[in-house]
Amino acid sequence: MAGTATVLTDDSRLSRLDQGLHKLELVLAFLSGLTVFALMLLAVFSVGGRNFFNQPLPGYVDWIQQAMPLIAFMGISYTQRNGGHVRMDMLVGALKGRPLYIAELITTFAMFVFMVLMVWGTWAHFQRSFDFSMPMWSRDSSMDISLPLWPAKLLAPVAFGVLTVRLMLQIAAYIRAIILGTEHPVAVPLVLDMATQAAMEAEHVSGKDD
Repeated sequence: MAGTATVLTDDSRLSRLDQGLHKLELVLAFLSGLTVFALMLLAVFSVGGRNFFNQPLPGYVDWIQQAMPLIAFMGISYTQRNGGHVRMDMLVGALKGRPLYIAELITTFAMFVFMVLMVWGTWAHFQRSFDFSMPMWSRDSSMDISLPLWPAKLLAPVAFGVLTVRLMLQIAAYIRAIILGTEHPVAVPLVLDMATQAAMEAEHVSGKDD
């Protein structure tokens, strides 16, 4: 698992693009967390209705099915920006400078190619479900209360598209760092060593005490 990371910023165009995309990523991550909270409330209503009124929430499983893409996909670009996805820190952490950024560029580019294919595949999956001529514009629906499934299927290519843009920015940042020999590039997660992590945590705690 990735360790604590930081993302540097400056006044460059690349950094401004990074910060602008990060605002969108924060909104999507917030929606993902809000969805988890909403599902918790639905569970309370469903269980309460079953226990007190012998009537659980209609379509509870259908709503969970609709919400799963929000929970599973909306935060992946935010996590990528902050270096939170699974990675081989023992190997990458042993590299410094250009060798490190070359390795990061190779793995990020591989992820980019994979995500382009995922966007293409999930968009095709959405198109098979969406139809203007059908009731609720949907060719398929959930089992219980017949919710249209195309909104949930649309969320996957949207989230993967945002991640693809994030990977493009990171590829550009790594190429820039390799060419210029930058020690601390902007717009990419920089994994911190244990001493730096401890110093940052101590500063954070001391700031709270003030």
